Amino acid sequence: MTASPGGPSGQGADTAPRAATADTAAPQPNGRQRARRTGLLLLALAVVLVGLGYLVWKLWLSPPTETTDDAYVAGDVVAITARDSGTVTAILADDTQRVRAGQALVDLDPATADVDLAAAAARLGQAVRSVRGDTSQVHTALASVRASEIALARAEADLKRRRQAVVSGAISAEEAAHAADAVKSAAAAVDVARNQLTVARTRVEGSSIVTNPAVQAAIAEYRRAAIRRSHMHLVSPIDGTIAKRSVQVGQQVGAGMPLMAVVPLDQLWIDANFRETQLADLRVGQPVTITTDIYGDKVTFHGKVEGLGAGSGNAFALLPPQNATGNWIKVVQRVPVRIALDRAELASHPLRIGLSTTVTVDTADRSGSPLGTMASRPIATQPSLSPDVEGEIRAIIAANAGSAGNLGNRP
Repeated sequence: MTASPGGPSGQGADTAPRAATADTAAPQPNGRQRARRTGLLLLALAVVLVGLGYLVWKLWLSPPTETTDDAYVAGDVVAITARDSGTVTAILADDTQRVRAGQALVDLDPATADVDLAAAAARLGQAVRSVRGDTSQVHTALASVRASEIALARAEADLKRRRQAVVSGAISAEEAAHAADAVKSAAAAVDVARNQLTVARTRVEGSSIVTNPAVQAAIAEYRRAAIRRSHMHLVSPIDGTIAKRSVQVGQQVGAGMPLMAVVPLDQLWIDANFRETQLADLRVGQPVTITTDIYGDKVTFHGKVEGLGAGSGNAFALLPPQNATGNWIKVVQRVPVRIALDRAELASHPLRIGLSTTVTVDTADRSGSPLGTMASRPIATQPSLSPDVEGEIRAIIAANAGSAGNLGNRP
């Protein structure tokens, strides 16, 4: 019997050609795929080489640095406070406004201070005139001494004549006795006049009108009144920007009450809080690069290490930690490091107190001090006593002294 094409024999004959066709049609890697694989391998190799190069540069070739982002802009906040009580009559500067040193900020009602100053001027003039009167008493007492001495000499001469007359019998002894009593009275008058001269000289002896203690006390009182009068007009001690104004017109303020603050934005610095494990290589004078959140990486500030803090922040906290009591957990401490900024860079890109920064200190040069610099930058304020006050005092003395000159000197 002959097998049909659709039988088992036919099926086996068809399977072999189909398998051969499938093997022939299997996909083979072409040139594009091989190039892609090669490119990926080269890219991975390049990334590895770059990473190794950066690691080598970072660990062995780059200069040593210390970096922290726990750093903030700091500066002086000069408080403007009332030195004497008074009522606010004018506010001449407000928040965000810039002021110059000596520029008026707040005025207080000067009425009471003006009255006190006028009273002190009157007392100074009265003291000068009193010294002039004491000087006149010296001259009066001196004249009294001379008059009493003349009277004593006359009484003594009269007594001498009467005694001679008694010897000759021209007068009685009783009249000679009366003459002797007159001599004693004249001598007593001389003693009284001399004591009065001593008392008068004690008040003015060894001093001029200006140096007399009574006049000096009056001058000090006038200066005190002038100082209080100057406290009614508050001025800025430095150049800066007004902040924290809390005073209002018409408000009654007391001595020591804060009214506003002046911040010199051209004298800012950075307080960078480094971990204690980063402090070993930090030295004064090391260069620093600073980036700020306000300007980002577009602006880089440059500065230098100015000093290291005297202790960690916890040591100066209001409630310092008591590590000797209770359970103790070691925490890495941070120490503030002050970094001075370039004023030219501050002028072109102003900063504000409290802004966040990131600082990087180049610690390659370790020749500087690990402590801080010696104090050299003075922070001063305006004097309370104006130079015009001394001129006013001289004018008051001259007006009341007349042509006395140094009448306080001993005649």
